[in-house]
Amino acid sequence: MALSADDVRKLALLARLEISDDEVGQLLPQLESILVFVAQLSKLDTENVEPMTTALDVDNRWRADTPATGLDREAALTNAPAADEECFRVPAVLG
Repeated sequence: MALSADDVRKLALLARLEISDDEVGQLLPQLESILVFVAQLSKLDTENVEPMTTALDVDNRWRADTPATGLDREAALTNAPAADEECFRVPAVLG
């Protein structure tokens, strides 16, 4: 598939990129080579290939999701730079 300079400009617009005319000339052959590669991939027979999220054969190692006791209020406020009896004190962020 041959791309035109207008196609490159449209792709840049969709990607929210500002590109100059010189950059259009540089990107045109690069994008064409990418499309040629994708066309080659499209010719591959993937009929018996299961969908996957990664090419590596790995499993996630999650720990058991078991409830645990959290900090009580006093322990949570112990190292706070500013706190009162009940909560953290932070500088005001709204005028």
